[in-house]
Amino acid sequence: MAKILVIDDERSIRNTLKEILEYEKHEVEIASDGMEGLELLKKNTYDVALLDIKMPEMDGMEVLEIVTKDYPDLQVIMISGHGNVDTAVKAVKMGAYDFIEKPLDLNRLLVTIRNAMDRSELITETKSLRRKISKSYDMVGESAPIKQILDMIDLVAPTEARVLITGENGTGKEVAARWIHDKSHRADSPFIEVNCAAIPSELIESELFGHEKGAFTSANKQRKGKFEQANKGTIFLDEIGDMSLSAQAKVLRALQENKITRVGADKDISIDVRVIAATNKNIEVEIKENRFREDLYHRLSVILIHVPSLNDRLDDIPLLADHFITKICEEYGSPKVEITKDAIKELQKINWTGNIREFRNVIERLLILCGDKIEKEDVDKYARPIGGHNGK
Repeated sequence: MAKILVIDDERSIRNTLKEILEYEKHEVEIASDGMEGLELLKKNTYDVALLDIKMPEMDGMEVLEIVTKDYPDLQVIMISGHGNVDTAVKAVKMGAYDFIEKPLDLNRLLVTIRNAMDRSELITETKSLRRKISKSYDMVGESAPIKQILDMIDLVAPTEARVLITGENGTGKEVAARWIHDKSHRADSPFIEVNCAAIPSELIESELFGHEKGAFTSANKQRKGKFEQANKGTIFLDEIGDMSLSAQAKVLRALQENKITRVGADKDISIDVRVIAATNKNIEVEIKENRFREDLYHRLSVILIHVPSLNDRLDDIPLLADHFITKICEEYGSPKVEITKDAIKELQKINWTGNIREFRNVIERLLILCGDKIEKEDVDKYARPIGGHNGK
């Protein structure tokens, strides 16, 4: 059952639609013009709106423009006795779900409403999944270094500037990259991650730029590379310090010309990609040792963001512990476990060489091995089962 708003200046059509749709078990409210319809939208939530085009004072196209801006999840079906192809196309381009001419075909109307409802449910489900995914990439903390990063992300994200993120393994460089993407105007487009350290040097060019069928022995079919997959979105080049010099040269060309060439092809492909890169290496040292191109470094480092180690932000450990306890308990479907202040203090004494990644694993271990409360003794016993003393 859908909650439907009918906006039409003809009383007979309003009442007929209300009667038919209520017979089909839908909940229906009616409005005699665009202004009344907008007032109802401010007060109530609807799944579908049936919107007439020709109305006095404010016509349906004007109402549609406001609705698509202020109520983007509402599925709008335009109805009109004066419709033509141009009007229908314009309405759909503006965001209407569909366009139906009067006199209304009842069967088509009911099918269209059902399809609009299916789309609405799919959008809701997608948003729910995105919220669940985004929780995996929370930047948790209130320490000065984290606040500086968050402020920087807010400034940088809306721009097209390339970003180079530095920091030790496990500090959350990917999280910072995802936040930049999610806060940018490219958020609805792909975020493509490439772990440069995990791809053999002989395959990195094919992975990044794609290849044509027959380009090399195992190239059985044409394949798009990561840059093409990220078109209109963001590509995240993780551990770029491990990329071969030959691949670096190809990436430099892509950044300079906004074009790539698949392996085995002679045709350029234009791309529109924002590049965010990350490394745990000291790039200045890599440049001096001729392992990293200085010109590529300058192309990538329009904005530099350094993610601090967990040892440099120990004040965030109480928040991080609470965050991971909540998250892991939800995943396990178990009640939230309490952690004592003494246990927190003990966690703050540990030398976190693996940073946030190691910290999360320790919290999960404690939740599995402890009872309904994590005590100082539990941290002493389980946080570092191998290697002896927990302190720095």
